[in-house]
This record gives sequence, C-alpha cells and structure tokens, in this order.
Amino acid sequence: MKTESRLEKILSSGKLAVTSECGPPRGALPEKVKEKAEMLRGCVDAVNVTDNQTAMVRMSSWAASVIIKQMGLDPVLQMVCRDRNRLAMQSDIIGAYSFGINTMLCLSGDHPKFGDHPMAANVYDLDSVQLIQTVKKMRDEGKFQGGADIAGPPKMFIGAAANPFADPFELRVMRLAKKVKAGVDFIQTQCIYNLDKFEKWMEGVCERGLDEKVHILAGITPMKTAAMARYMKNKVPGMDVPDDVVKRMEGVPKEKQAEEGVKIAVESIERLKTVKGVHGFHIMAIEWEQKVPEIVERAGLLPRPEV
Repeated sequence: MKTESRLEKILSSGKLAVTSECGPPRGALPEKVKEKAEMLRGCVDAVNVTDNQTAMVRMSSWAASVIIKQMGLDPVLQMVCRDRNRLAMQSDIIGAYSFGINTMLCLSGDHPKFGDHPMAANVYDLDSVQLIQTVKKMRDEGKFQGGADIAGPPKMFIGAAANPFADPFELRVMRLAKKVKAGVDFIQTQCIYNLDKFEKWMEGVCERGLDEKVHILAGITPMKTAAMARYMKNKVPGMDVPDDVVKRMEGVPKEKQAEEGVKIAVESIERLKTVKGVHGFHIMAIEWEQKVPEIVERAGLLPRPEV
C-alpha cells in the first residue's frame, strides 16, 4: 500500500513547501533527535535527517528517521553513496519504507578525508544519479537494481541535491538535467547567498523546461556571526557568499549579528518566492533549529497548509 508523502502532496497542490534539517547526535541519544525535531513541529512539511554528514560518525539516518516518524512528523531519509554498496542501500530503502518513511534524498556524500575517519574506504558502488535510477526502478517497476521482482515495492518520493554555484557554472543546469532524467521528484539546493547567480541558474533551468519536471526547494541557511560568513566565503568549497553579505554581517555589533543573519534569511525567502520554478524552501539552520519557526513565520510561510 502506498503511503503518499506529505511533501509530495504539498508540492502537487502548487503550494510552497518548507523543509528543514535535523542532524542526528554522535551517540545513542534518541532524546536529542526528539528535542531537535520537536522544534520543527508545525512549521515544516518534512524534516531531512542527515547521513553521517561531513563524514563524521553519527546515529544512522535510518534510525533517527524512525524516531521522527514515531513522533508523527515526516522525515526525509538522506542516503549517501559513500558508505554502502547497492545491496545495503536497497535493503535500507525497503526497511525504511516498512516504517512508513516515504521520502528520501539521494546524495554522493562528503569525502572521508573531511571527517573523523580519514582512512575510511569510499564505497561509491553507485553514484547519486545511479541511486536515483535505482530508487525509481524499485518504485515504478517493482524491481531491484539487479532485475529481480520486489514483493511490496517501496513507493519513495525521490529527492536529490543541487549546487548552482559550483564551478564550472555553465555545467550546473546540465547536471540537474541528468538527475531529472534519472527520475528525481524534488531538489534541495546548496544554501543561497548570491541571489543574482541563483536567479541566473533558475533562468537556465526554466529555459530547458526543467522547472515543469522537478520541484526545486531553495536552500536557506541563517548565519550566526560575521566570522561564519567569512569562513563560508573563504573555506567552504562550492559556496558563494558575496562580499556585500559579509560586509553587512560585519557592519552590526557582535551581539546583533545573529539577528542580522535571520533578517538576511527572511529577505532571501521573500525575494526567491517570486522566482519562476522555486516551489519551496529548505531551511538548514545547523545546530540552530530553534530559529526555524521564527524564520518561517517572518517569511509569511505559516500556517502550513492542511493536506
């Protein structure tokens, strides 16, 4: 029996969707998952559960997603290709769907050298595009990647990530087109600070008609400090933080920088609401989940629609 994703229903209805993120703890601490997820109740349509993000060992996305599902919220199971082969990935997908987890995000995953186990072997049996194809085949054809029939196929709503800012910029739309062709239903983007460049990317997306084939959720990350803005600008690969954003954060006293970061996030949402092809927002308030309700409310995205 198919359990239709709440996120899918919101997007199908043409309303703007809102998702956020919950990073699982580095230990067997289910109450930490509950605490973070509870902050997001009522203000988002789904909660992404990261999968060993930044290549650091954490509670599995699968387990944290079950905890969140049991709270009556809608998790998005993140799955990276770095850590598992196709056998493990497909069995995790069936297992998650058996618990009513019906939405997932297919990702490559950060290289282990960035994390706390730099000697860990990369698996990458499948890449993120092949994982999308695999999940689609399981859902639509009821078949495993190897061709055998599935008794009780997992009807997943399939997501993936996109970075409109990575070099070379000219290939970014083509990269998205590959994921659309593979069968992705929705996209969550890298956090957006360079709105002009993002709008240019969206023009390319719309020119190719991709906005009619996939739902794009614009990534928003509120900055806490000017130091965070500088770090993201200079040290985080694939991130585009314009000078004027850094200067704006630097231009307010330290104790008011967090408020300024929230203000920038709200203004970004207001502007991106009007961009053709943007169907919602993915708010990544890393270890700052308590700010999500305020951002969603100030951006005019409450109350969330009933579906």
